[in-house]
Amino acid sequence: MEDVDRNRIVGSRGALAARLDAVAWGIFLIWVGIAFLADVGWGVGLLGVGLITLGAQAVRKSYGFPLEWFWLTTGTVFAVWGAWELLRSQLGEAPISLLPLLCIVIGVVAVLSALLYKPRP
Repeated sequence: MEDVDRNRIVGSRGALAARLDAVAWGIFLIWVGIAFLADVGWGVGLLGVGLITLGAQAVRKSYGFPLEWFWLTTGTVFAVWGAWELLRSQLGEAPISLLPLLCIVIGVVAVLSALLYKPRP
C-alpha cells in the first residue's frame, strides 16, 4: 500500500513539475513575442529572458524541487548579458564585448566541474 501512495505522490509531483515548466515556457514565448513586436532591443529582451528563466528556478525551489543548474546558469548569463547590453547602449561602445568573455567563463566552469566532479559511491 505504501508503494501505491508513494507512486501517487511522485506522480503528482512530476505532473506539478511539468506544469511549472509549461507555464515558464509559455511566459518565455509571450515575452519573446512582446519583445519583438515592441522592438525593445537586445538588452531588454535578453534581460527579460534571463529574469524569466531565473524566476522559473525560484518557483521550482519554492515548491521544493531541486534547482536545475543548467537553467540557473543560462538565466544568469542572459540576465548579465542583457544588463551589459543596456549599459553599452547608455554608456556607448564598451572596449570589449561581453559574449566572448561569457563563453570563456562558462567553458572554464564546465571544464572544472567535469574534472572536479566526484560521483557518489
